[in-house]
Amino acid sequence: MLLARRCGRARAMDRSMRRFLTGIAAGCTLGYTAVRAYDALLDLECPALPAEKDARAYGRERRRLMLAGMARALATTGWAAFALAPAASGSADDAERRSRRMGLLAVALVAGSVLDLPVDYVEDHVLERRYSLSKQEGDAWLAERRKALLVTAAVMLPLAELFVAVVRRAPKRWPLVVTLGSAPLLILANLIAPTFIMPLFNTFEPLGGALEDRLRALATRYGVGDAAILRVDMSRQTEKANAYVTGLFGTHRIVVGDTLLANFTDDEIEFVVAHELGHYVHRDVWRSVALGTAASAVTTVAARAMARRSSDDASETSVAALLRLYFFATVCGIVLGPLLAAASRSREWAADRFALAATDAPRWGVAAFRRLRDRNLSEDEQPRWMELLFSSHPSLRARIAALEAATL
Repeated sequence: MLLARRCGRARAMDRSMRRFLTGIAAGCTLGYTAVRAYDALLDLECPALPAEKDARAYGRERRRLMLAGMARALATTGWAAFALAPAASGSADDAERRSRRMGLLAVALVAGSVLDLPVDYVEDHVLERRYSLSKQEGDAWLAERRKALLVTAAVMLPLAELFVAVVRRAPKRWPLVVTLGSAPLLILANLIAPTFIMPLFNTFEPLGGALEDRLRALATRYGVGDAAILRVDMSRQTEKANAYVTGLFGTHRIVVGDTLLANFTDDEIEFVVAHELGHYVHRDVWRSVALGTAASAVTTVAARAMARRSSDDASETSVAALLRLYFFATVCGIVLGPLLAAASRSREWAADRFALAATDAPRWGVAAFRRLRDRNLSEDEQPRWMELLFSSHPSLRARIAALEAATL
């Protein structure tokens, strides 16, 4: 009897602490959103003046906002999982539960987007415009946000229902099923996104001209001579320059941003494209699928264990349970982040070495990286903690130094 009373008091204290913490999370989320909403309204009334193009100042601002964003994401998902969703839960038969669950998840998705809107407007759109890294109008930015929300809902809601079906059919083995299913989903994403989703936001058209012939000759040497070589209107969203290679199973695309074409020499563009081809030749997409599957296994098992310990509710398919799982998956993603970043940096070094061997022109790479640094307002070197914990690319200073050493 005494033990039962102690356990009861412990559970009551735990519930009180949880309510206290979710209250703090709600206050932080709503307060931060309110401040950003005020900033957004102020900018709409009186747009901020351009800032000096200082890479260090821009980098510090991006890091501060990144850390704040991570804290805000945890606070928002924690509040939704441990306060809002349990309050909205109810009992019904299977068909009604499905309808209710889909409706609540859709509401959560829209509500989260609304809360994020003023934050992203200030921290993404306004910041990039202040540093002259974007000329996109607010209306165009908002239209893309609406489009992104529809795409996210079209993908996430069916996946959530598929997940529920898997949990119900394999209540003990569903983490294994989810892990095995993540690989084909990642492959499918690499096939669908470049072909069907990205064209919703940008216009892709054949590159044409002597530069296309030059890039095709480069690609042919490495077995991708039949790839579509396209230009994309990146300037619609940003003044930053980039190129990339996408595709699996014969859907290869070499994509060059119009900002790269307008501001870089053909030699520099060839080096950048050679770097991206390095990712293809080294099968980095397949490596990312394997790494993503492994991360999915760790995340699923760990998030499930933490979600079970966090609640007395045995259900794993209610909206509250799904959001709890999502919250702890977010925590696991942050913990795994440094390992994934380290893996990415190693592949970037390998792609640099490939580009150097493919072009045999380190000076092209040095010039390209310096121009990318200036064009994209990138720092020569980020703080060490940032590179180790979060950065997917090595520092530009180190990459340029490696290429300069190759010229000796």
